[in-house]
Amino acid sequence: MSSPDDVLLQRRLRVMQIIASALLLGVVIFLVVVLIIGILAAIAIPSFLSQKGKANDAAAKELARTAQTTAESMATENSGEYKFTLPTELSAVEPTIQTAAGKGNAYLSAATFIEVNKGFEVTAKAAVTGNTFKITRKANGEVTRTCATVKTGGCPASGEW
Repeated sequence: MSSPDDVLLQRRLRVMQIIASALLLGVVIFLVVVLIIGILAAIAIPSFLSQKGKANDAAAKELARTAQTTAESMATENSGEYKFTLPTELSAVEPTIQTAAGKGNAYLSAATFIEVNKGFEVTAKAAVTGNTFKITRKANGEVTRTCATVKTGGCPASGEW
C-alpha cells in the first residue's frame, strides 16, 4: 500500500506534468505565430519598398509637370518665347519647384530652351530611385514625356509616361 506522502507526491508530479505540457504547447503556438508573421513580412516588405519608389517617381513627374506649366506661363509673358536656361529661373517664378537634391525629395535637374526659344526641355530627378523624367515641347507644339530608369519605379518599359 502507498503511504499518504507517496500519493501526494504522485499528485504533485501529475500537476507538474500538466503545467509543463501546457507551457510547451504555449511555446509551440508562439513559435508558429512568429513564423507566420515572419513569412508575411518577407512577402510584404519588398512590396512596400517598391511602392515608396513609385511614390517618389510620381513626385518627380509632378515636379516636371509643374515646371512645364511654369515655362508655359513664362512664355506667355515673353511673346511666346522660352527664355530660361536654368532651373532656378523657373523656381523664381514658382517657388514650389525644388532645384537641388535634398531631404529625399525630387528636384528639377535641368531646364533649357530649344529651337531658338520656341521650345523647351525640363528634367526632374527622383531622389530615391534616381530615375529622370523629361518633358520636351517642340516649336510645333508637340509635347513628349520620357523617362530613364535607373531602378524600378514609375517609369514604364516604353520609356514614355
